[in-house]
Amino acid sequence: MGWRPAQPEPSPHAGHRERLRDRAEAGGLTALPDYELLELYLFRSIPRGDVKPTAKALLARFGSLEAALGASIAELMTVKGVGRGVATDLKLLQEATLRIGRQTVRKRTVISSWNALLAYVRVALANEPREQFRVLFLDKKNQLIADEIQNQGTVDHAPVYPREVMRRALELSASNLILVHNHPSGDPTPSGADIDMTRQIVDAGRTLKIGVHDHLVVGREGVASFKALGLF
Repeated sequence: MGWRPAQPEPSPHAGHRERLRDRAEAGGLTALPDYELLELYLFRSIPRGDVKPTAKALLARFGSLEAALGASIAELMTVKGVGRGVATDLKLLQEATLRIGRQTVRKRTVISSWNALLAYVRVALANEPREQFRVLFLDKKNQLIADEIQNQGTVDHAPVYPREVMRRALELSASNLILVHNHPSGDPTPSGADIDMTRQIVDAGRTLKIGVHDHLVVGREGVASFKALGLF
């Protein structure tokens, strides 16, 4: 018999990967817990080895799948098993989710797709480490013209200038606005400063016939609506 090269040993984790894929195909992805969904995604980034510890470590470190995807590349790389390539892949998944959410909001009037809007702002802002103030500019039919970051600040403050908000609204020929900002503390309860700033923007818009539909405050614990709270 002639010489034959040694065959590579099968990976001890190959069977687990196949079984997880089979379960996903048979029962659907929605039936999988978060750590297994994350495992399936990590199979693409880490072609060999056991990724279950990495998936569980990500969820333990950040608390949820949403928070893990919202973490920065530097933060993700603090988790054992997560290199720059894996961290970038996770951020790509978050960006794809954001773009899908933004497209969903754009296709219909914002008022009629309110649940989609709330889901979108949560993905965009719930896990931001610094306060960020955004404005959704709407046309006369309440369809989204633009979603723009007006300012970024510290862990508890982002300066907002009503005149700058109105100047941009006029540039875009916007008829209505929805204000959005986040509370990195996690608690979306509006502060006194939030209420004062909102009233200033509402007053500035009134003279220009630009309406403010709502101000949404986003935190890990949920989304607070000024309108629902009767704050204006």
